[in-house]
Amino acid sequence: MPKNLGDFIRAARSRIREMDAESARERLADMLVIDVREAEEFALGHLPGARCIPRGLLEAAADPTYKGRDQCLCRAAAREILLYCSTGARSALAAVTLQEMGFERVHSLAGGTELWLAEGYELMRKSP
Repeated sequence: MPKNLGDFIRAARSRIREMDAESARERLADMLVIDVREAEEFALGHLPGARCIPRGLLEAAADPTYKGRDQCLCRAAAREILLYCSTGARSALAAVTLQEMGFERVHSLAGGTELWLAEGYELMRKSP
């Protein structure tokens, strides 16, 4: 039977660690925070200190042998990493990918920015 998106997300969530918004907020300063949404979404508001590495570019950014790598991410294999997106779906898939690439301390923000905002926390926006 063919799989659908929900199947992939459920499988990913069974293999990763999710972090709730309150815990994430308390630990933001100690983690590498990566927004896996697209740049346009990031510009509308993001978690404090977050780097934008869209889901579609994650493998290349995390691969130290790739010329277009993200140096900060490549050096973070042993560091605690928090990934997030709008709902927690893309970040769950991204967390599995990073784990498979050898990143050991990866978390996905449960509920993404939607739950972050629902919990009363704010997103940062760059000044024009």
